[in-house]
Amino acid sequence: MYKAIRDAYDIRKENGRKNRIRNINFPYKKYLENLKTEYLPKDAQKKLKELKTLRFIEENRNVILAGNPGTRKTHLSIALGIHACNMGYKVYFSTVPLLINELKECRSEKRLRSFEKKFEKYDLVIADELGYISFDKEGSELLFTYLSLRAKRKSTMITSNLSFDRWSEVFKNPVLTAAMIDRPTHNSYVINMNDNSYRLKETKDWIQKQD
Repeated sequence: MYKAIRDAYDIRKENGRKNRIRNINFPYKKYLENLKTEYLPKDAQKKLKELKTLRFIEENRNVILAGNPGTRKTHLSIALGIHACNMGYKVYFSTVPLLINELKECRSEKRLRSFEKKFEKYDLVIADELGYISFDKEGSELLFTYLSLRAKRKSTMITSNLSFDRWSEVFKNPVLTAAMIDRPTHNSYVINMNDNSYRLKETKDWIQKQD
């Protein structure tokens, strides 16, 4: 009897874990165990052990992954997001352009307040690809407002292909840019992802295997 109850509990727990990951709409599935850590930039290698503990979520600290394209920023953010799901945390994933579009739609449909309540409850929000597309004034202000809501209260992970001194290229407004850099980065893990491209290293390995 006890074994049957325990088995049913384990099944429900496992189904809940799978559903959490499925409902997040990650663009693809990547896992920490599949990450070739030796190919990551040195700063990421150094801080990965700490990030894997997920203490940054418990401490409501942010993580900024900034560097060139192809250095596995998105891969690392998804892997940490799935790891957090497996540990029972509530996770939200979106690219920055899609998040801004969602915020604009919520505003036009007068649903911003309900979105805000839901947004505040996530233990970890992953905002991917900051810097690939510039925003208009409304988009910049909405993104700043909703990421700022989480400052010191919940964790946010941002990936960007731009260094901080170039964030003005997407936010346009220098005052808003300064505030955007100041709040999310305060007491956060800022990881320099600039290094030789991870994809380039994988390609070289593949070519060598063909010889």
